Formats: sequence, C-alpha cells, structure tokens
Amino acid sequence: MTLHVDIQTASDEPVPDEDDLRGWIAAAIAGAHPGVTDAEIGLRLVDTEEMARLNETYRGGTGPTNVLSFVADLPADLPDHVRRTLLGDIVICAPVVRDEAAAQGKTPEAHWAHMAVHGTLHLLGYDHIEEHEAAAMEALESRILGELSFPCPYGDANTEH
Repeated sequence: MTLHVDIQTASDEPVPDEDDLRGWIAAAIAGAHPGVTDAEIGLRLVDTEEMARLNETYRGGTGPTNVLSFVADLPADLPDHVRRTLLGDIVICAPVVRDEAAAQGKTPEAHWAHMAVHGTLHLLGYDHIEEHEAAAMEALESRILGELSFPCPYGDANTEH
C-alpha cells in the first residue's frame, strides 16, 4: 500500500514519532480494508484550545475531545481513483490523549495508537453512534491494536463512548 500521511504538529506536548503514527494508520487501513492500495490522510496534532474550537464548530460540542475525523468532501467529478485515495483529515488533541491515558491506566503510546486507529476507521466509514455499530467498531479496533501488540482499549475505565 502507498500511504501518504501529512502530519502537522501544533502542540507543545510530546507526541509520538511520525513513523509510529503512520504505522498505526496503515495498520488500521489494512485491518479494515485490506484491498485499499493507496491512501492519503492529513493528521494534525493540536492543543486543547484548537480542539475545543473544532469540536464546537463541527460537532456542536463543548471543550476539547480526543480525536475528530473529517471525511474528505470531494467533488463528484473527480476520477474514482482520486476519490478512493483522498480519505480525509484526523485531528488528535495531545493534552487530552495524555490525560485520558493517565486516567485510564494506559501507556501514552497505547492510547495514541488507539486514537490513530479510531480516527482512521472513521475515515473509512465506521462509526459508533448506534450500539451495533459501536460493537463492530470496537471489536475491529481491538483486533487491530492487538495485532500491533497493544492491549484491548475497552474496559471499565474507558470513557470515550
């Protein structure tokens, strides 16, 4: 697979190595849609102020959240191969990931991997609004993270959903 991830870091917090981020995204794509041969994703790592603005503007939420995904809204007249390749953008809030990892007793690396996988699955059409959708998405996330040698991210301490 040819994967291009444009990573922008707009946070003073420690963030994972770019190769790790790309690897987690690639694993999510391969685990969810093994037939995808090319993909392009924008990944922005932000602080709480920017994430709070994005959450309010695009989701009507209050305050920062851990991850937001924005599926590419492409013109219908683009060739199909371009439409399949440009998946969209993921925004991850570094301070929220740090705080959630500590609160949930996870390593920062495990929680970052989970957020990268979670955001990528949203770009691929997965969601967790309905209970059956959430169960399917969580099972897929757990399988992908297990293949990356991370523990299942869902337990009693998890408050993301």
